Amino acid sequence: MEQEFSSTLLENAVTSLSRLPGVGRKTALRFALHLLRRPAEEANTIGQAIIDMRNGIRYCRLCHNISEEELCPICASPRRQPSTVCVVENVKDVMIIENTGQYFGLYHVLGGLISPVDGIGPDMLEIASLAARVAEGGIDEVILATGATVEADTTNFYIYRMLSRTAPDLKITQLARGVSVGNELEYTDEATLARSIAGRTPFEI
Repeated sequence: MEQEFSSTLLENAVTSLSRLPGVGRKTALRFALHLLRRPAEEANTIGQAIIDMRNGIRYCRLCHNISEEELCPICASPRRQPSTVCVVENVKDVMIIENTGQYFGLYHVLGGLISPVDGIGPDMLEIASLAARVAEGGIDEVILATGATVEADTTNFYIYRMLSRTAPDLKITQLARGVSVGNELEYTDEATLARSIAGRTPFEI
């Protein structure tokens, strides 16, 4: 039976919090009651931080990582290797790979994976912009680091076919299979992921 609230304001807060991934109504209620017990300034700070993030963050025009400027700090850094581009599914994967400390090139965030079952086709992802980056020149290697799921394999195959036709001399590699089949990068420990990056292999169909 759904919880009944004595306050419409509390109910609205719980409903809003429960929209977050992994947060059910019980957890949302616990969060809301915790904030009620804290000083008003604390709740206001949290709320303002979320508003500032939502309004202030945009996406890097080159790699589509989150950024506060036109170029993200990674793309703008002169210490990165621009000739190597690591293709990932989402922004969280960039953070995960960066935490390994084993990769020093640039990234390209697709914004998802090809999934016909879910109605997600290549034109809905940042695949065309990846092809455009390669066509501009200066990229020697593209690393396909989209995980080891069926959707990831489908996406990798599509990208490989496309880039092989337009840039036949391009080196296309994939993470070594230290990443278990069926795993997303999010659930791979950093040591395993670091070894997978260092031991990446040529992409094979």
